[in-house]
Amino acid sequence: METNAVEQRSQFVRAYQSGRWTMTELCERYAVSRPTGYTWVARWAAEGDAGLAERERSPQTCPHRTPTAIAEQVVAARRRYGWGATKLLKVLGTKRPGEAWPVRSTVNAILAREGLLQRRRARPARSHPGASPLDTTAPNEVWPADFKGQFKTRDGVYCYPLTVTDHFSRAVLLCRALASTKTVEVRPAFEALFREFGLPEAIRTDNGAPFASTALHGLAPLNVWWMQLGIVHQRIRPGRPQMNGTHERMHRELKKETATPAAATGRAQQRRFDAFRRRYNEERPHEALGLATPASRWHRSPRAYPARIAGPDYPVHFEVRRVLANGTFKFRGQVPFLSHALEGTDLGLEEITDGVWDLVFYRTVLGRLDERTGTITAG
Repeated sequence: METNAVEQRSQFVRAYQSGRWTMTELCERYAVSRPTGYTWVARWAAEGDAGLAERERSPQTCPHRTPTAIAEQVVAARRRYGWGATKLLKVLGTKRPGEAWPVRSTVNAILAREGLLQRRRARPARSHPGASPLDTTAPNEVWPADFKGQFKTRDGVYCYPLTVTDHFSRAVLLCRALASTKTVEVRPAFEALFREFGLPEAIRTDNGAPFASTALHGLAPLNVWWMQLGIVHQRIRPGRPQMNGTHERMHRELKKETATPAAATGRAQQRRFDAFRRRYNEERPHEALGLATPASRWHRSPRAYPARIAGPDYPVHFEVRRVLANGTFKFRGQVPFLSHALEGTDLGLEEITDGVWDLVFYRTVLGRLDERTGTITAG
């Protein structure tokens, strides 16, 4: 087909060169436009019959194509961080502000071309009745806390990652690889956290151990200690992890970047957690913060961790009772059971109606006591 086309064009040019035919007549005979006819003549004069072969029609250059160096930097940043286009552009623009970075859609096209973009099916929006929204206006108002699901490091030892974030700034304050979820492991981690960053107004957790128990008000040694420090313990509704949604979202990033696959040892896993925390806080832009970094929105709490825990200061009209070693306390001929977690602490009782008393621990109402029956119900 190509050979026949070259022969026809050669005949066209030679007929024109003979002078027996005008360009208009030849173009009508060969069913081509006059510009095409003159192009064939010019190419034949310059290159002979070889110049009459079909040429590539696609443009040799693309003025709006992203420069290779820019595309390579985008791909390298994606491989390093694993983030989406918006965050990548924020980081790249911060590091090299003078560069002409492409728009978000172009970055996504570059990533798709390199096989680095996974299209996810959009999930339908769902509402969760009863899930109270968490709203904060400053750092250290609420610290969500939880355990990221346990897993084994490659040496076969279980790792239990304890995580704490600041809801307002989204900063990861703690990511510690523990050997178990027992209070004896968890409390020292929180003590170190409080000494370094101060105390929050509230800590928000699920209802599992060691944060809470099935006892009245979920009382457990850990949350009793928090109450003594003046920290409100917020417990989400059972089976509603979305009530700690920002924390759960961070957990997905944590797992993807540090635990798939797991490190060789617990110590190596902790190094991964430390690197993740630095990157998450100091480099990774957060869309909920207008693409600012969590570190730029967080500051240390002004409430310092005390050298000793002060006892409760109940109003003068309260009756105060000491909780005994077996979790009970004596009150007007009754010995109701409260919780072993309160052993040795002072409980305040405030009469709210005839024979009915609120049970108060520091500033938290734990439940209600009916002195006629000695029964305690949730407040």
